[in-house]
Amino acid sequence: MLTCDVIVIGGGLVGTAVAYGLAQPGKNITVLDEGDDAFRASRGNFGLIWVHGKGRGFPQYARWTRESARQWPLLAARLQDETGIDVQAKQAGAFTLCFSEAELEARSERLAAVRDEAGGDYPYEILDRAALLQRLPHIGPTVFGGSYSPMDGHVNPLKLLRALHSACTQQDVTLKTGHGVQRITYADGLFTAHSGGRQFRAPKLVLAAGLGNAVLAGQVGLHAPVRPNRGQLIITERCKKILDYPTGHIRQTDEGGIQIGESMEDAGFDDGTTNKTLAELSRRAIASFPAIGQLNVVRVWGALRVMTPDGYPIYQESKSCPGAYVVTCHSGVTLAAAHAFRIAPWINGAGAPEELDAFTGDRFPIADASAQVLDHHHAH
Repeated sequence: MLTCDVIVIGGGLVGTAVAYGLAQPGKNITVLDEGDDAFRASRGNFGLIWVHGKGRGFPQYARWTRESARQWPLLAARLQDETGIDVQAKQAGAFTLCFSEAELEARSERLAAVRDEAGGDYPYEILDRAALLQRLPHIGPTVFGGSYSPMDGHVNPLKLLRALHSACTQQDVTLKTGHGVQRITYADGLFTAHSGGRQFRAPKLVLAAGLGNAVLAGQVGLHAPVRPNRGQLIITERCKKILDYPTGHIRQTDEGGIQIGESMEDAGFDDGTTNKTLAELSRRAIASFPAIGQLNVVRVWGALRVMTPDGYPIYQESKSCPGAYVVTCHSGVTLAAAHAFRIAPWINGAGAPEELDAFTGDRFPIADASAQVLDHHHAH
């Protein structure tokens, strides 16, 4: 039996960001990860650092997201300094494209509402077609206008995951791959995570197991009714620079390929692709930027988001099993800085961030398996 100070269950973007923030000299942190045969949302993440438009009707989430984006330059700089890995974080802003006057009006109304609810400090611009062409000269003829926010950006999510793993290792975090956890027991103030024939024991335990949290949370007195939501993605061949900024569904990667996504489907645990959805993604991408239509597709794939019924995170410490925490969200890139710099200190004993009261699993009925209200955005 291995005894440590904190067990983190889950080695994706959420778990490793928390573990990275938890790491301190003399502190023994163990991450138990199912391995790459897991339904790893991190490997399907679109890579956006995205704020604008998120959190209408939920100002705590709008502020939480905004603050994480604000701390992203520090996270990227620290990871590069500690690991030598450039995660290609670029926060020069991002755009949402609209294809009609009605779309643009709805976008403007939404952003104004989020700004007002969040208490200001929420910069954005609404642009007509002429203004948009000054920033994005390659847009298609059917683009009517759009919104821009300087808060947003993008990152290479695979490099981010690798950098977090590397940084954790350098800070003496123990990473155990191939160690899916089937069961958790709690006695005498200690948690025991049962993984195959092995047991790991600690006075603190963090559930960052993605879709696995649905089962594990109840074993420590928490409630995390997460379910899968599929997104499909397309990557094209590499090409010359045609996109200086990402949009909500198209970005040019640091390697030069165009990445296209945004679909949201209730498909259970099927992480495959469908011709119908890929065709619709392609149609919208070509309407946005016609030059994309000349490129060859080199890869398509699907991945499963980790969604709560309302689409917002769950952060909570167990009342019946103090020392057990659940950390679950579907925006593992955008919120990586918040998880490292705000959630981890809370788990280490600092005061809880003021927003956290809004993010408990108690807001969902215990039997809640209802349809999700996916009002805001896809996984970033």
